[in-house]
Amino acid sequence: MMRVLVAATGGVAAIKTPQVLRRLRERGHEVRVLATPRALAFVTPLSLAIAAGGEVATEEAWFRPDGRALHLELARWAEAVLVAPATADALAKAALGLADDLLGATLLAGGARVAWAPAMNKEMWANPLVQAHVEALKARGHAFFGPVHGPLAAVGEGEGLGRMMEPEDLVDRLEAWLRPKDLAGLRLLVSAGPTREYIDPVRFISNPSSGRMGFAVAEAARDRGAEVVLVAGPTCLEPPWGVEVVRVESALQMRQALLDRYPWAEAVVMAAAVADYRAAQVQKEKEPKAEEEKTLRLVKNPDILEEMGRDKGSRVLVGFAMETQEGLGRAREKLLRKNLDLIVLNYVNREGVGFGSEENEVVLVYKDRSEALPRASKRWIADRILDEVKRLKGGV
Repeated sequence: MMRVLVAATGGVAAIKTPQVLRRLRERGHEVRVLATPRALAFVTPLSLAIAAGGEVATEEAWFRPDGRALHLELARWAEAVLVAPATADALAKAALGLADDLLGATLLAGGARVAWAPAMNKEMWANPLVQAHVEALKARGHAFFGPVHGPLAAVGEGEGLGRMMEPEDLVDRLEAWLRPKDLAGLRLLVSAGPTREYIDPVRFISNPSSGRMGFAVAEAARDRGAEVVLVAGPTCLEPPWGVEVVRVESALQMRQALLDRYPWAEAVVMAAAVADYRAAQVQKEKEPKAEEEKTLRLVKNPDILEEMGRDKGSRVLVGFAMETQEGLGRAREKLLRKNLDLIVLNYVNREGVGFGSEENEVVLVYKDRSEALPRASKRWIADRILDEVKRLKGGV
């Protein structure tokens, strides 16, 4: 976790700054907040202080009676600075190195990484002068998150490219940017979600997989610098930014999508819950519900991971095993049979974990040992899986 200084400048989007502060604190970061005089025209010091859990750094508090300079204190404390919202004026001052206010002096005095969340009228954002300032700051290693297209604050302005990124998305981007890129250069192929095997145009065989585990792996790998392709079955999850997402529905479609990209991949994490069987014949029309009993003939789907294991090469292959009872022996047998490096064993009938849950409780199974992980968020487990991928790849 990091020490993040959040600076609000004078735009109406400053009303979102308390939400940014809260999101950062919820994720375990230590925060402080700075507000320019114009920012305080839109958001009160009290709301910022409550959201930050501490006092607000303002112009009035810049030089203290004891002789300490607040800009030096903030600059030395912060590991990262997020300016949200960032106005055209703030960008211009920073690009030119002006230090006539607390924010400018803090930026010049510190060595922290700096990120900007611009918010302004669409014409202002498109102005060549503003873009020149943006490019100057990018050249110094500063990051920009947004603006995004959406409704603009000024009456009658409609929509355009100038809206500040939403707090949740902004914190996601900031964390991804700050994360050490220890998987840089790794080409990772991930599968996620269920498949659907249609019986007729409206009925299908499937399972309750939400895709959360596979999506968590893809997002964590992206944040750590990997190049990621995510092949996803039908889910309700939003596609993660910065990841190539390939949507499929059936097991055969997933097989084709994965095998098409397999030559490119250096590692595969197969988190999808692929249906083992499909209907031998898919009816072209919906059959009426007439008979008391009906027999459905099924045929086995190809085992995608087993196919990959036969052409493994130097790749790292990670599979998943879902069980309802003790399954360590079966998981290891599957690992050996499919020529895998690691199997992630999870028990779907344990309360509060598994399908649809934000948490999981898994066992990492290797050829010669196993390691039980504590119940944790799927994102934390995703990072542990990726730690193992990194180790198996020799540190990437």
